[in-house]
Amino acid sequence: HRMKNIIKDADKYIVGAKFLNNDNGRSIHAITYCIDKKQLLDSLQHLELAINLWQSKFNQYSEFNYELIENISNKKYENLFKNGKISRTAFVKDIVDAYYLDHFGVELNTKEFITEPSLISLYDIHVDPLKFFEELNIKIPKQRKLNDNTIYVYPEEYKKIQSNAPYLISMAVNNQFEMGYSPSKIYDSLDLNIPEPKSEPIIGVIDTPFNKKAYFSKWVEDNSLIDKNIEIFEEDYFHGTAVSSIIVDGPRLNPNLNDGCGRFRVRHFGVALKNGSNSFTIVKAIQNIVIQNRDIKVWNLSLGSIYEINDNFISPEAAVLDKIQFENDVIFVISGTNKNPNNKSLTKIGAPADSINSLVVNAVNFAKKPANYSREGNVLSFFNKPDISYYGGEKFDEIYVCGANNIKYGVCGTSFAAPWIARKMAYLIHIMGIPREVAKALLIHCSTNWNKNNFASKMIGYGVVPININDIVYCPTDEIRFFLYGNTEMFETYNYNIPLPIVNNKQPFIAKTTLCYFPNCSRSNGVDYTNIEMDIHFGRILINKNGKPNVKTIDNNIQSEEETKSLYESDARTLYRKWDNIKHVSEVLTTNNGQKK
Repeated sequence: HRMKNIIKDADKYIVGAKFLNNDNGRSIHAITYCIDKKQLLDSLQHLELAINLWQSKFNQYSEFNYELIENISNKKYENLFKNGKISRTAFVKDIVDAYYLDHFGVELNTKEFITEPSLISLYDIHVDPLKFFEELNIKIPKQRKLNDNTIYVYPEEYKKIQSNAPYLISMAVNNQFEMGYSPSKIYDSLDLNIPEPKSEPIIGVIDTPFNKKAYFSKWVEDNSLIDKNIEIFEEDYFHGTAVSSIIVDGPRLNPNLNDGCGRFRVRHFGVALKNGSNSFTIVKAIQNIVIQNRDIKVWNLSLGSIYEINDNFISPEAAVLDKIQFENDVIFVISGTNKNPNNKSLTKIGAPADSINSLVVNAVNFAKKPANYSREGNVLSFFNKPDISYYGGEKFDEIYVCGANNIKYGVCGTSFAAPWIARKMAYLIHIMGIPREVAKALLIHCSTNWNKNNFASKMIGYGVVPININDIVYCPTDEIRFFLYGNTEMFETYNYNIPLPIVNNKQPFIAKTTLCYFPNCSRSNGVDYTNIEMDIHFGRILINKNGKPNVKTIDNNIQSEEETKSLYESDARTLYRKWDNIKHVSEVLTTNNGQKK
């Protein structure tokens, strides 16, 4: 119930949306519009006419109720609108707008002055922000523009913008990615024998630089994008080299995690340093890297921010990754970011682990419990992140990697859980020939079970992915698994009939399903981030009382059904994951599920 009449064609002027608490402590949807002065004056004049009519003609009523609105709509008071200043339908729409509207006004950005270079996002005013700033005598080079409405600024520039146009600032975010890991043990030298690479699939790694002295260097195509004027120390090579060692030779380093996927080649891009790097520079590099390496379908990104995500906005870094994945047939596997294990409080994940289209991986220990450095979702208070979890090690039970000088190290972190999933994703896409959407859905699907309703955990996601690839590409003997895949660019409905063995018009099966798609997104829409919604109705076909076939969905989904008129948006999101690009619904296995019609 957004404004329909107070601002004419209001939906055309939305530039932001977020959640706020009003004076009564109730969560409200705050919509930001960008309108010109004439529209504002017209709206005020229009409201004044409505108020005057209310006070002069309906002053005997203490309030507007449904019955009164119905009477006005049914022309019972038609004579009151004969002066033509405001029409009957416009008056009713104003009353309805006013009922749902909590308040309106101009919001001024009150964020404290930033103390370090940061990315700031601006509301879209349909003018190049750099030209707008020039009028305010603020000159920002175009190289510091991440996209149309996100720019990289220094503290003194931010102060000028805040002083001259505070209403223009949507949000400011810290601009630093840091490595969340610490090698805790050193082991013996490694067996340096490794076969020559052949035509194995290539996984892209974007990380710290790669150590060319590593025993598996012939499997890695190294590309360092670090400025040649910056000194690189030996410890700067560790993280990136360790991540690539898992992708190339992880099962040999960790026999207990032998996934049966074999070895993969790596195209490695060094973009960061151990002590943190500018996320603006990293994201700009990623945009160019993906475009110039279109043969790579799976990208591993084990970098992230130590700062928590914002409840009302997707990070600029995640928004860029979502756009890249919408426009290109690629997928990013991203680590869920770490916190200090000594920090016992709950900490939200950091950018870019809030990327909706990416496959975000958190870490568990070998007991399948959240690792003590795990951070939690959700994203925008709604989207389930992380998606899945995998083994990332804990103290005294680490993941083994190759570090500097071909020494075997024990490490812990989501950084070292993500590359295992990148391996599985590359196997499904390149070896099995499965589309990325199906591969993503399959990994999520196989991490769930039949024992409970699979609502995603804020720390583990939908579950822990099986170790062996055979447990993913083969289903158990008591299951039938299938996938459906396609493209749609407009409002369409698809119907698929799946035949099942039946006896006496009954069947004994229970079912679960996972839907994945890669939507276009708009960061300027705030919490209403995804532009595309796909709904799934999955279940048995029964004949209703009118003699027509009807799907009895396994999650009782009533969207698009007759009962939808009584369904609230908040319930649609909670119960049926409306607007979420991953939907998993499941029946529960009991001791006797019986026979179903």
